[in-house]
Amino acid sequence: MAHSYDVLGLFDNEYDDEGFRTCSVTGLRIHHTVENHVKLFGLTAVVALLVGGIFAFTVATTRWEAIGLLGPDAFYTHLSMHAWNLLIFWMVFTEVAILYVGGPMVLGRRLPWTKVATAGWVTMVAGAVAVNYTIWTTSAPNEAPLLTAYVPMPVSPWFYAAASLFIVGTVVAALPFFVTMWHEKRENPGKTLPLVAFGAFVTSIIAVEALVGGLVAFVPAMLWRFEIIEWVDAAWYRQMYWIVGHGTQQINLVAMITVWYFLTHVVAGAEVVSEKVSRTAFILYLFFINLGAAHHLLSDPAVSTGWRIWNTSYAFYGATFASLIHAFAIPAGIEAGRRKRGTGGGLFGWLTSAPWGNPVFSSTIFSIILFGFLGGTTGVMMGQLQLNMTWHNTFATVGHFHATVVLGTTIAFMGLIFFLIRTMFGRQWLSTRLASAQPFLYAGAMGVAVLMMMYVGILYGVPRRTVEVVETIPGTEFSLSAASPLFAIFGVFALLAIAAGVLFVLLAVGSLLFGKRIDGRDGVSDLVADGGLAMAEDPDDPVHAYEMRGTFVLCLVFLAAFVITYLLNWYLLTQLWSIGA
Repeated sequence: MAHSYDVLGLFDNEYDDEGFRTCSVTGLRIHHTVENHVKLFGLTAVVALLVGGIFAFTVATTRWEAIGLLGPDAFYTHLSMHAWNLLIFWMVFTEVAILYVGGPMVLGRRLPWTKVATAGWVTMVAGAVAVNYTIWTTSAPNEAPLLTAYVPMPVSPWFYAAASLFIVGTVVAALPFFVTMWHEKRENPGKTLPLVAFGAFVTSIIAVEALVGGLVAFVPAMLWRFEIIEWVDAAWYRQMYWIVGHGTQQINLVAMITVWYFLTHVVAGAEVVSEKVSRTAFILYLFFINLGAAHHLLSDPAVSTGWRIWNTSYAFYGATFASLIHAFAIPAGIEAGRRKRGTGGGLFGWLTSAPWGNPVFSSTIFSIILFGFLGGTTGVMMGQLQLNMTWHNTFATVGHFHATVVLGTTIAFMGLIFFLIRTMFGRQWLSTRLASAQPFLYAGAMGVAVLMMMYVGILYGVPRRTVEVVETIPGTEFSLSAASPLFAIFGVFALLAIAAGVLFVLLAVGSLLFGKRIDGRDGVSDLVADGGLAMAEDPDDPVHAYEMRGTFVLCLVFLAAFVITYLLNWYLLTQLWSIGA
């Protein structure tokens, strides 16, 4: 049955008389209203990824001074286009799709308020296009806003209006998800939500908090720029801004972890070791994770030391503890689930025998590893008052959020897109070999590029947001030329990562347009975990009957890496001043 808005056969799955079909991989009953909107938001996200990726090329070839593509004026515009399309639009469109997957799809319900969902998509697209237009047409006396469009920086009032429009559209698009949850709990008052639906619900609450914070910051700034009000307090704006500025990244984090639970269960046979513990970790995020935004203000003179310490220590660690729970629970679930399926010999046989040729699996695992070792540990460093001084406004900060948003969230979302191409759009990947190689290329190249960003920032103090990097800082005799070799490595691997990103877009779009149509279960048999998903529901074979010693060893390795990194950062901090010299 083709959708009335069908384009190129992308919305033409077969449904029964009630509008449902059964997914041959997950076994979920999927209503066409849910599926069509997941496709709509997913396709839009890939377009944003393409646009942001184009500007990733111009930004990287500018920061790599051997090329020095852009001058200072154009650089800020390109950097703003890169940031808004990849950090906001690619992420948020995907996350709305995840809400629809985690809510009505997992619960086997139709999507309510479909016109509202479509209206939300239209509003979001209008806002995204308008934001891009206002950034691209920026001219003096206005400046390109980047993500931190701090008041009183002269930014076009239409930018604030466009950003607010996008935020409103996102809230509208999320409403059908909340209505789904409300109907589910009214009809099943004593029934617990599945873990993936629970994770999506927590994501949605954090999202609303962040988005409302964005309106609280952007709307007064817009009124000020339109000269409707005389002034906006700059210190107040900075605190309000980071509710959305960092809050959107917290949405990414929780949505990413929800995807981890979903995909590792489907393609690797992972089981949930403890529902209560995993749910508790999600609840900890609910109360503590947005407090982590305060680390952006650790060098801000407008807030007190007590305020900084509270938000970035005791409360902040509540969210860190939640991440550590997931860091154990997910690999433990994979190990126990695979041992249960007879694929877990030795200490790491469960991992070496995993389907690494499946890009859905490899993307998910690379996301878990790289986010944990590079993004998570450095986030804790930056969130500490003393160590933040060595990171603040250096290129290492850029390395950190590329470790979280690119190596973590983007790679996980790429895996999800690979999965949706097969299961929802019903198309084979254009090239299985290239699809299998893409996560390795992207994760490997981006991992090296991120490490170089961190090194030049921490070891040499190379600043962020500037065009001239290894030249002498204007007005001083301070030279950063020693960082030049590391910047050359950064440039090469950044271009390799961009090439791998281009490969992903080509595979995604090419598969949708030219991929072989899948008929029946045989066409997706490689996506199903060994022994099928039904093994996870066998009450006579509990997951706790299987050992998880491989995961325990991996956790010790992670702990050692964290301790070494932590001590190394403190050592580097001591080198800033020679006490008693």
